[in-house]
Amino acid sequence: MVTIDLSVNGKKHTIQADPATPLLYVLRNQLALNGPKYGCGLQQCGACMVLLDGKAQPSCMLPVEAVKNSTITTLEGLAGADNSLHRVQEAFVREQAAQCGYCLNGMVMSAVSLLQENPHPDDAAIRAGMQRTLCRCGTQARIIRAIKSL
Repeated sequence: MVTIDLSVNGKKHTIQADPATPLLYVLRNQLALNGPKYGCGLQQCGACMVLLDGKAQPSCMLPVEAVKNSTITTLEGLAGADNSLHRVQEAFVREQAAQCGYCLNGMVMSAVSLLQENPHPDDAAIRAGMQRTLCRCGTQARIIRAIKSL
């Protein structure tokens, strides 16, 4: 166990962890941030997606030691100071772009990252930007509509 300082959702946290502990476990178990989900555990499904320095990255296999100098944003960190939804979340609600909700964290975080890089993506850019997050319920068309609406 070592002491690691993290910047998560605009706040500094000091945690005790094995440096190899996946970031996802620290977020969920030590910081009680349940936006990122455990899905496959192999960085293949996107349920565990977070923003690292503004870029969407899976967190289930990422050692916490590797992100100690990064700015980490989880789904909870997207909310406004008044707890209002992020504009991507509002678009997902408007387009009913969720069914079971398990992929929702990864889809929202990937969409936020994509729109920061490309504020007006076409369909191909949206598909490319969202490809690391799997949706088994079939809401991809509504997700694409939500992103295009922004």
